[in-house]
Amino acid sequence: MHPHVERLTRVVPPPAEQRPRAWTEIEERLGGALPQDFKDLVDTYGGGVFDETIWILEPDCTGPDYDLLAVKEERAEVLARLWEIGPEPRPEQLKAAGAGLLPFAYIEGTGAHLYWLTSGDVRPDDWTVLANAGRGPEWEHHPVSGVRFILSVLTGEIRSGILGDLPADDHGFDPNAEILGG
Repeated sequence: MHPHVERLTRVVPPPAEQRPRAWTEIEERLGGALPQDFKDLVDTYGGGVFDETIWILEPDCTGPDYDLLAVKEERAEVLARLWEIGPEPRPEQLKAAGAGLLPFAYIEGTGAHLYWLTSGDVRPDDWTVLANAGRGPEWEHHPVSGVRFILSVLTGEIRSGILGDLPADDHGFDPNAEILGG
């Protein structure tokens, strides 16, 4: 288990039932590899929501709003349309050749998303986080992995204006299977 996921399990106990995924097949459908910490996160927790705020996008989720592959397509269309018609500018980090975005989490009630900043010459395990307010042009770059970002937001090591303040000491995780019934 990735060290960031192992540390997260000490902060937020995972559900009793774990369901490892067929990552090779998922990555083939996605069109590329995913970070190992994310795969370990989903294998340990599944999709669901941390602190009633940070929804982890899960491959093959029964709810399309929380399905990694469906949200990837939806967000690509929305952002392309937004940047094509303006006036919202693209984040500075996306001006580098080959830079792209891949969503991995949704922020409940705000329209905000957490994305990996991807690039053909950067290994998935080295992708960093771009957070977008969703209902405005605000973007935040955090030079850490996705799971490290979630862990650090929950423990207060990282502050995000987009996510706001989360509970300081009492953390929880609710799996999609309980929330969405599947």
